[in-house]
Amino acid sequence: MSNSRIEHDAFGPVDIPSDKYWGAQTQRAMSIFEVGEERFPACLLHAFGLQKIAAARANRRCDVLDTVMANAIVSAAEELREGRFDDHFPLTVWQTGSGTQTNMNANEVIANRANELLGQALGTKSPVHPNDHVNASQSSNDSFPTVMHLVTVLELETRLKPALVLLRDSLTERATAFSAVLKIARTHLMDAVPMTMGQSFDAFARQIGHGIDRIDASMPRLLLLPQGGTAAGTGLNAPPDFDRIFCEEISALTGQGFSPNPSKFEGMAAHDAMVEVSGALNVLATSLIKMANDIRWLGSGPRCGLGELKVPDDGLTSSIMPGKRNPTIAEVLAQACMQVMGNHATITIANASGNFELNVAKPVLISNLLQSIRLLADASRVFARRLVQGLEVDAVRLADNVGNALLQVTALNPILGYDKVAQITARALEEGITPRAAALSLGFLDAATYDSVVNAAKLAGLSMHRMAPHDE
Repeated sequence: MSNSRIEHDAFGPVDIPSDKYWGAQTQRAMSIFEVGEERFPACLLHAFGLQKIAAARANRRCDVLDTVMANAIVSAAEELREGRFDDHFPLTVWQTGSGTQTNMNANEVIANRANELLGQALGTKSPVHPNDHVNASQSSNDSFPTVMHLVTVLELETRLKPALVLLRDSLTERATAFSAVLKIARTHLMDAVPMTMGQSFDAFARQIGHGIDRIDASMPRLLLLPQGGTAAGTGLNAPPDFDRIFCEEISALTGQGFSPNPSKFEGMAAHDAMVEVSGALNVLATSLIKMANDIRWLGSGPRCGLGELKVPDDGLTSSIMPGKRNPTIAEVLAQACMQVMGNHATITIANASGNFELNVAKPVLISNLLQSIRLLADASRVFARRLVQGLEVDAVRLADNVGNALLQVTALNPILGYDKVAQITARALEEGITPRAAALSLGFLDAATYDSVVNAAKLAGLSMHRMAPHDE
């Protein structure tokens, strides 16, 4: 039995491994685009399966395909959607800027499988042709960006947002647990006034909540699809109403409210919606790095650092220092976020790289965006489960810090004035005594008045209000 088969395209015969479902155009591209090893994630390939199912159904409804052919294409595309052909997409991200080769790879795999289901051998292109039938009423120029929108929406909704909700809720739970735990705030890295550890974690939780809101705010533009624009946005070779019917089919398949982009030209020439959501992810990355750094600084030690938080043990240690414990989960999160920030720069440049009616950096744009979504989802989930949920406070260290903090005497400003309070802090620092002792030694006020005004719990707001509930 031969290890290869011959297929033909517009340029002649091509040798293809006999067990592969891709066709002549994919095989040619493999020998041309010999750049890098980066491949699209499986989720994009599966989204192509969705796109081809919806297109075949729309073509059937528009009388472009007969029932037998449409059903065969749908059956093959469903298998692509389910991941059965992931190993039959050999091309890297580095290809034509419209994503033409991956679109044709999908067309060829589906056509070969559809023909196989109809009793034909691979490579026959009959009765189902990859261009004439699987790609009917479509172009790579509108299909690839449609898949970009599909996969982005699905990955945000099913992968990233659940991870962010888990992290937000985990931070909220710690905020509640630490709501009465006093600490000293730090501004400019220096001691400031009293607050609670719960207030710190409430701030973290709200940052994540705002991050979710920013993602949601980008959805209206992501749900607009350019399908139906075909080559340049005019809809050449697509039947009337194809865009609307396609969106009905894809919405039914995904449960998302997709609708036709009223300007296919905008949806194909630029990908501003992708930059918008990448910007939301970039903001989220900055929030997460700040959070990770705060937590690992507050947990630094155990004896010679700040030591106010007890970071859960991850079971790992140093290669040379026995028993050393490091905040590895926070470091993983920070590194993932650094990559997301770099990806945003790439996405920004890629979106600016269109010419006239077509953006020609689609593959690198969507590849980076999907990596950002995946990294933020995975890192946020691990951070929530392996670090945040197990955090505890060192009550003794915190109590010592609060009792010895100089700047809580700021509460005396309305009574004594700034200059006298400055004298208190200067003496306390110079003589190594508590600010209470310094205030009494200077004779500025009596002990009862000092204790009434300089009360850490009162200064942190515990006697006046509790943290407002989070918006759902």
